[in-house]
Amino acid sequence: MAARIPVKGRRRGVLVFLFLVFLAAGAGWAVWWQMVGRWYESTDNAYVAGHIVQVTPQIAGTVVAIGADDTDRVRAGQVLVRLDPADAEVALGQAEAQLAQAVREVRTLYTRNASLEASRVQRASELAKAEEDLARRTPLVATGAVSKEDVEHARNAVDAARAALAAAREDLVTNRVRTEGTAVARHPGVAAAAARVRDAFLALQRTEIAAPVAGYIARRTVQAGQRVAPGALLMAVVPLEGVWVDANFKEVQLRDMRIGQPVKLTADLYGNRTEYSGKVAGLAAGTGGAFALLPPQNATGNWIKVVQRLPVRIALDPGQLASHPLLVGLSMHAEVSIRDTGGAQLAAATRPSPVWTANAKPLEEADARVKAIIAANLGAGR
Repeated sequence: MAARIPVKGRRRGVLVFLFLVFLAAGAGWAVWWQMVGRWYESTDNAYVAGHIVQVTPQIAGTVVAIGADDTDRVRAGQVLVRLDPADAEVALGQAEAQLAQAVREVRTLYTRNASLEASRVQRASELAKAEEDLARRTPLVATGAVSKEDVEHARNAVDAARAALAAAREDLVTNRVRTEGTAVARHPGVAAAAARVRDAFLALQRTEIAAPVAGYIARRTVQAGQRVAPGALLMAVVPLEGVWVDANFKEVQLRDMRIGQPVKLTADLYGNRTEYSGKVAGLAAGTGGAFALLPPQNATGNWIKVVQRLPVRIALDPGQLASHPLLVGLSMHAEVSIRDTGGAQLAAATRPSPVWTANAKPLEEADARVKAIIAANLGAGR
């Protein structure tokens, strides 16, 4: 019969075995940390972020048509909302009529220069005639051929002619001041009326509210027949082709994090089998709490230190986004390789181009309408 192993001996053997297993595991973890683990920082406190472009009216009006609904794909420049254009069309017609009237009134100023010059010449001639009459009558007073009363009347006639000439000169100078140094088309009165035409034209164009960028419609709140005011939020356009990831790392994880370091990301939407390749685009200028409406005040007697998190922006590969789209707000897991620390921690240069450019209403058509109105009312030779 085989001898039994004492219970204490078996227990000691199990403990020794477990100790060796834990020792081997600890050694393996230490080797892994030294070779691999210390070169990576990861967090699951990361979310997809993107531009949310608000669609707002620039003028007040009543909604008569809605061109897109939530989840619809829209292109840049596509009309999303139409406002009633009747008031804007009437205002544009009035502005164009005022421009035509302004051109004709300014033309009258230019033509008055010639008539005022002729009036000045006539007044000068009348003055010369009155002075000759006075000079002829004055010597005849001594002979009794002309009475003193007639001479006094002649002298008054000279004074009246001289005053009329001065008034004619002032009228001519005043009219020339209003016309010198500019043509009819560039006259301030015409320019002001032309500006009102452009303003009315823009107001008419703005009755059609277009998508500033290409993307997907979200948060549509506008309804047909609704009276909207300038700046009211009608809907939003989200360009999902340009989303990024905001990963919130603990402050102790940022020591070796640099711009340009590679990042591996996975989304809860697709699971670990779909992996995104990104790069660190930049670190935020402060923690989320620093920009809160009510920032935390730590100067209290019961202060407790809380490890802060800083948002790190991670740029994504557009090709991967095209094959596996991400939606704003989705959860992500980010793992940054910090092996290469040669990059900058903060951006060193300003951005060379705009972050985003939206389409704008051009004024070429308005300028063409203004030129046509001026030409139609200008006449020849101006």
